[in-house]
Amino acid sequence: MGMNDRHHDDTQPVYPGTPQDPATDTANHPVFGPPPPPPSFPPPGATSGPAQTEVLVQQPPQRGRKGFAAAVVAAALVVGGAAGVGGAAAWSAFDDEPASGTASPSGRTTSQVVDTPDGPAADGSVESVASSVLPSVVKINVSGSDGAGSGSGIILSSDGQILTNNHVASLAGEGGKISVSFNDGTKADAEVVGTDALTDLAVIQAQDVDGLTPATLGSSDELAVGEGVVAIGSPFGLDATVTSGIVSALNRPVDVGSDGNGNTTAYPAIQTDAAINPGNSGGALVDMNGHVVGINSSIQSTASSSSQESGSIGLGFAIPIDDAMPIVEQIIDGETPTHARLGITVSNVGAEQGQGGGLPQQQSEATVEGAEIQEIGDGSAAGKAGLEGGDVITKVDDQLVSSSDDLIATIRSYRPGDTVTITFQRDGSEKTAELKLDSDGSTSRS
Repeated sequence: MGMNDRHHDDTQPVYPGTPQDPATDTANHPVFGPPPPPPSFPPPGATSGPAQTEVLVQQPPQRGRKGFAAAVVAAALVVGGAAGVGGAAAWSAFDDEPASGTASPSGRTTSQVVDTPDGPAADGSVESVASSVLPSVVKINVSGSDGAGSGSGIILSSDGQILTNNHVASLAGEGGKISVSFNDGTKADAEVVGTDALTDLAVIQAQDVDGLTPATLGSSDELAVGEGVVAIGSPFGLDATVTSGIVSALNRPVDVGSDGNGNTTAYPAIQTDAAINPGNSGGALVDMNGHVVGINSSIQSTASSSSQESGSIGLGFAIPIDDAMPIVEQIIDGETPTHARLGITVSNVGAEQGQGGGLPQQQSEATVEGAEIQEIGDGSAAGKAGLEGGDVITKVDDQLVSSSDDLIATIRSYRPGDTVTITFQRDGSEKTAELKLDSDGSTSRS
């Protein structure tokens, strides 16, 4: 067990259909078959259960219920078109009333047919945003030994560098295949440039392409709750899909599993009510200027087991672009991504400790919420600053910390070498410590 920031709480949400340890089990990459549900959630067949966070790779249609649902959608589209044609034919055959909106001899009038002006989209409208961003978002099809599915990606360069999620790209594994579908209908094969499991980011390179339209990157640090945003991607394989909503929360800690070393995959997410569904993973969350502010990555689900189909309930999460780009730049430069860390192991206050469980520690009358330190690494930033086991971290700079996930996600928003002020509780007293964050460069894997 390394000294990277992580916790022992066994109730964090997990990748749907994915074992907990992707580095030690190839089936542990976010794939598409239903796995055994985590012990903290109801077993298959349960009628209710807590919401859980799910990543958004879209599974291809299969035989049975899912295949039938896809067929119904296709049939509905065909039937709708046929019904429209049939309806027009019936009108021509059985009703000779004028259709120009003028009155007939009986005094009956009909709807007028008018021309709708096709003017330019207003600046700051969803239409304007969609028009500018759609050429910069792609559909990604992935197949490997563990399954096949689709996600989304954001074009970073005219020659085909594309940003997406680790749980999308990693499905290819060794010897798998990745292809990219562009907004103009063309396609290209792609290869993985690099991935980072801890932040769920990846970069792929489309082959033999040029003249692409790179996305314009904005600043997630400038976002405000209530601000309008647009999500663009390929939910359920439906490429070039646009949905809109608002930023409903900022710095929401989202925990979607762990890497092969037991380190938590967590990030301080942008929460949005723009409809995000399986297949949106890796797509763009943009502000009303058409600037990318986040990478759509996961949704909250009400499904009581991971085998149940999930969809948008208005709680989607995106990785902030300001936090993502330092990692992306390292990947593009061929470096192993690094992450800031305190060099401690933490748990929620009062969580059971020890092998086989134990009794919760006694809390003070005024319960303190935060991340309780369990272990401190030798020579770590936390140890040098005087923090001790049993201290409860309640704040990093001005960001409140109410749980171990809060702390991990917050620290991930910094870079190694940044200086932060840690507020913590010890023996009922509040204390602070200023420290320079460590790097996990010696232990991080991409």
